[in-house]
Amino acid sequence: MISSTNSAVDPDAPSRFRYHERDGVIWGEYWGDTVTFGRFVGTRRAHVLAVTFAHVTVTGGSVVTGASTSTVEEGADGLRLVERFSIEGVDHESVCVEVVPGL
Repeated sequence: MISSTNSAVDPDAPSRFRYHERDGVIWGEYWGDTVTFGRFVGTRRAHVLAVTFAHVTVTGGSVVTGASTSTVEEGADGLRLVERFSIEGVDHESVCVEVVPGL
C-alpha cells in the first residue's frame, strides 16, 4: 500500500496484500502497518474486484469489517489497485502497487 485516506502509510513497513484467484473468485490475506492480520474474499469481473474483508488492528486489537471495490490500473510503477471502501460509514480510498518478488 502506498497511500490511504484511512491512515498514514508507513513507507518502511506498509500493509502488504497477497491475492489468489480461480475462475473469477479472489481471496487473500494482508498484514503490516496498522493491521495485525486480515483476510478477504470476493470476485473479479474484468478490471474490477469486489471483496468483503475483516482484520484485527495493531492498536487496540479491534476487529474491522467491511466491503471494498478496487479497480486494476496500469501505472508507471506497474499494476495498481485503487480501492474504495467504507468503515463505520466513512468512505476511504487506498492505492496499492504490485511488488514483484526478487526485484
